[in-house]
Amino acid sequence: MARVISDECVMCGSCAESCPVDAISEGDGKYVIDADACVDCGSCEEGCPTSAISEA
Repeated sequence: MARVISDECVMCGSCAESCPVDAISEGDGKYVIDADACVDCGSCEEGCPTSAISEA
């Protein structure tokens, strides 16, 4: 199951940099995860400084 990014996102980009499949991109006010591309590895969640990423 893909991860989701909450409104706690501060747009730092660390999640996108850590994603091995480039499933994360800038959205409107926060980053977003492409659920179809996400492999649910957890790299983005581990690298998020605000704990804005969780399992859907």
